[in-house]
Amino acid sequence: MKIYGKNVAYERLMSDERIHKIYLSNKFRDQNILSLINKKNISPVYLNNHELDKMCKGLHQGIIIEVEDIKTYSFEEVIPNLNNETLIVILDHLEDPHNFGAIIRSSEAFGVDAIIIPNDRSVDITSTVVKTSAGTIDKMKIIKVPNINNAIKKLKDYGYWIVGTDMDGVDYTTIDYKTKIAIVIGNEGKGISKLVSKNCDYIAKIPMIGTVNSLNASVACGIFLSEISNSRRSHD
Repeated sequence: MKIYGKNVAYERLMSDERIHKIYLSNKFRDQNILSLINKKNISPVYLNNHELDKMCKGLHQGIIIEVEDIKTYSFEEVIPNLNNETLIVILDHLEDPHNFGAIIRSSEAFGVDAIIIPNDRSVDITSTVVKTSAGTIDKMKIIKVPNINNAIKKLKDYGYWIVGTDMDGVDYTTIDYKTKIAIVIGNEGKGISKLVSKNCDYIAKIPMIGTVNSLNASVACGIFLSEISNSRRSHD
C-alpha cells in the first residue's frame, strides 16, 4: 500500500512498522521527516513532483511511502477483551473514503475502542482513508465482519446498547451513554438499513434549526462522539 502526506509519513516513521520504500520530491525540505528517514537508514528515491503526482491521486506534499497494508481485526480478536464503558463505531456500508478517514480521526480523538465495517459493499482502507485520518489509523482497531447485523447481535450478547443515527429519532442528548455503547453511522445516501435500524436499541437524531435537514456522516459521527465523551466526563 502507498500512503502519502507529511502527517501520515511522520506518524509512520515514528512507529516501528516496516517501511518498504520512500519516494521524495527533489524539492522536499521538511527537516523533521528527513531526520527520521536518516535515523532509519532508509535511502529515499527522489523524483520530481510530476512523477509523484502519477503515483497517487491525492495531495502527497512531496512524500509517498510504500508500507504493509493496514492491519484489520476479527470481532473475536477485539470485542471480548474490552472493559466496561467501551465505545464502538459501526459503519453501515459507508462509501466515501474521506468520510471514513475523518471518522477514524474523530474516533481516535474521542477514545473509541474500535470501528466495525462490513467486508463487502463498503469503503475499504485505501491510501485516501489513511491520508484523511492524518496518521490516526495506526492507533485505531478496525474490525471487518461478514455481516453488520450479526455483529450487532453479538455486541448485545456482550452487554452493548446499540444507538442508530437518523433524522427521525429521539434527541441524541437524552440517551444515557454511561455503559457499553455502539454507535451506528449509515450510508451517505441511504442512511442505516431497515434491518440494522430494527436491531438498534435507540434511534437518535441531532436536532437542527437551520434549513439543512441532514449532516455529513463524519460530521454527525463527531457530534455524537463529543456528546458521549462529555456525558461520561460529567458522570465521573
